[in-house]
Amino acid sequence: MIHKRIFLMMAAFCLSIGWSIAGPPAEGMWLPLLLKQLNEAEMQQKGFKLTAEDIYSINRSSLKDAVVSFGGFCTGEMISAEGLLLTNHHCGYGQVQSHSSVENDYLTEGFWAMNKQQELPNPGLTATFIVRMEDVTNQILTGIPAAATEAEREAVIMKNMARVRKEATAGTHYDAVIKPFFYGNEYYMYITETFRDIRLVGTPPSAIGKFGGDTDNWMWPRHTGDFSLFRVYASADNKPADYSPNNRPYQPKHHLPISLSGVQEGDFTLVFGFPGRTNEYLTSHAIQEIYEVSNPAKISIRETKLKILDEDMKASDAVRIQYAAKYASIANYWKKWIGESRGLRKANTIENKKALEQQFSAWVQADATRTQQYGNLLGQFAQSYQQLDGITIARDYVTEAAMGVELIKHAVDYIRLVELVDAKAPAAEINALADRLEKSAPGFYKNFNAPTDKKVFAALMEMYYQNIDPKYHPEAFTTIAKQKYQGNFNKYATDVYGKSLFTSEAGLKTAMADLRAGKTQTVKNDPAFVLGNSIYSHYRSQVLPVYTKVNDNLNLLYRTYLTALRTMQQDRKFYPDANSTLRVAYGNVATYEPVDGVKYKHYTTLEGVMEKAAMGGVEDYAIPARLQELYNAKDYGPYGVDGQMPVCFIASNHTTGGNSGSPVINANGQLIGINFDRNWEGTMSDIAYNPDQVRNISMDARYLLFIIDKFAGAGHLVKEMTLVTDATSGLPHADKPQEAPAKKTRKQRKKEAALN
Repeated sequence: MIHKRIFLMMAAFCLSIGWSIAGPPAEGMWLPLLLKQLNEAEMQQKGFKLTAEDIYSINRSSLKDAVVSFGGFCTGEMISAEGLLLTNHHCGYGQVQSHSSVENDYLTEGFWAMNKQQELPNPGLTATFIVRMEDVTNQILTGIPAAATEAEREAVIMKNMARVRKEATAGTHYDAVIKPFFYGNEYYMYITETFRDIRLVGTPPSAIGKFGGDTDNWMWPRHTGDFSLFRVYASADNKPADYSPNNRPYQPKHHLPISLSGVQEGDFTLVFGFPGRTNEYLTSHAIQEIYEVSNPAKISIRETKLKILDEDMKASDAVRIQYAAKYASIANYWKKWIGESRGLRKANTIENKKALEQQFSAWVQADATRTQQYGNLLGQFAQSYQQLDGITIARDYVTEAAMGVELIKHAVDYIRLVELVDAKAPAAEINALADRLEKSAPGFYKNFNAPTDKKVFAALMEMYYQNIDPKYHPEAFTTIAKQKYQGNFNKYATDVYGKSLFTSEAGLKTAMADLRAGKTQTVKNDPAFVLGNSIYSHYRSQVLPVYTKVNDNLNLLYRTYLTALRTMQQDRKFYPDANSTLRVAYGNVATYEPVDGVKYKHYTTLEGVMEKAAMGGVEDYAIPARLQELYNAKDYGPYGVDGQMPVCFIASNHTTGGNSGSPVINANGQLIGINFDRNWEGTMSDIAYNPDQVRNISMDARYLLFIIDKFAGAGHLVKEMTLVTDATSGLPHADKPQEAPAKKTRKQRKKEAALN
């Protein structure tokens, strides 16, 4: 038995370097540029067969050349030499919706282009590749005065960033993105190449692509075929170009071969993508505010809105199509926040952060110089978060409740135009903004249903009015909602939606005609504009300045805190928070135990789809007849294993929003799955990683092939891909992977059976 004192010393040591007792967890979202020095050895210990240079290289093709930022909000990957792009069904959902109608309901029925001529263009959709990364910290932080305020510091940094970007891209068609890391202690530049002609190739029906829907969202076990296919097109010289029928399929520097070997528990996994946002180094004060104040408010607001949308979508196919993508987006983070709060509680995160802060205080007080530098740091954190009391919740209600009403958000978009007209700004400036607003209007009204939004308005405005301290109420709440309508928000909604020009495209045209003529009174008297302007003006004058000032100070405090932590924990490898830049997360296929007495295995099969479908009465578990037929016949082609069809699997990779659509790559650089979710208990990994609970959820690549080939009959797309059946490296500079044997036709199989 380990002596208690020795055990406690070991535990303290493990805590100090961010490890569990079991050893270093598969935590982190790592910069590809730094894998060689920070991660390569550990990755290879976990089973990786390649090198850091195979993942990221600027001298030869590498895995990074197959990974794209899809639309700036998801990740995608190249899976053929003809520009075929794989991402999630929910990432392509908006594009599928835009092509859908009651007559051609691609959301429900799916869509498959049987040749390139049938592929559908998507104006505004982009795919961005990373050409190279560069540490530009010294160039960005030069010239900052020693006593500069945060605002002065930021001004110098912005000027330096503009100069460095311009120099890096001069004479090229590339763009450059520079972002801060570790709260501005470091800066990295990403040189990018963005393609603008992206066409929809295929997507399964929602009964496959969204199987489980909101019921299963953020949950495991999962049985979702969450994928869609697009194609990147380029000019004749393989460069980015605007849409043209003369464009050709892009020829990527690398595309990922797809493994038919599947996954086993313990297998190495690598997720390569563009994670959106994490906050792993928050203090206990911040997490307490999230857990006790912000998350409960946002969950309640979205829950109210979702209930209203659900009722109207079920009552009308037209409304269902209009709001399908919006509903999914709202529900996604509603459920995520619920799981995040559960995970924070289960992992005792606040108390663990306090323990780290106590350790930090002891380390600071043990040295006079450190005491002088950092002695007041934690006290300043506490003071800053106290200053946000009431401010954060007021901001949440503006962003979630007020801007959660489409009519209000739409009206707010016109505030700047009214200001320009009133200020008699140059006609060119006014017309440029008016043109942009008019161009976006048809898209807004196509997916806007005023009666539905009216119900949302009444419910969310009442919550905003009731749940926020009156000192943070916009003026309109007193002069309109309280005095005229006696707190009756249904009556208020009827008046607003009955009179506002912003409820219809025809009304908007009337308003725009006045604005272009230099007349603003019609718009300024519009009830939706009056309310939107009141909310936004109050937010800009009373909430945002305080929020911005405190957060600017917090940014300085966190920059100092991270500097100190990295000095205190010199044996710990620190990774920067996610900020929508290209990252690598690695781990292993793994089971987990969410609650006492329950242990989940690492994979699911089509059997589970059928079990859920057989429950009956659960709309999210409806399945297409064709899928049932294939299951009954066990007609899985070369993609099934021992009479079963693998569907999904889980691993310990550290992921977040933006990683949707990311390739899941095996030890040999081959695609084995596509990342699409996390388990509910692990969503708190945006704030604190718990190795026992955090699991990313991926669709098995074999299910992808099965749906494309056997279900959709789009085998021509599979023929584009490189399928591998062995452990050959999946890199273009290595030996060419062994291709899977061609599938036999029914005629060939009958002939062989007759011979036997």
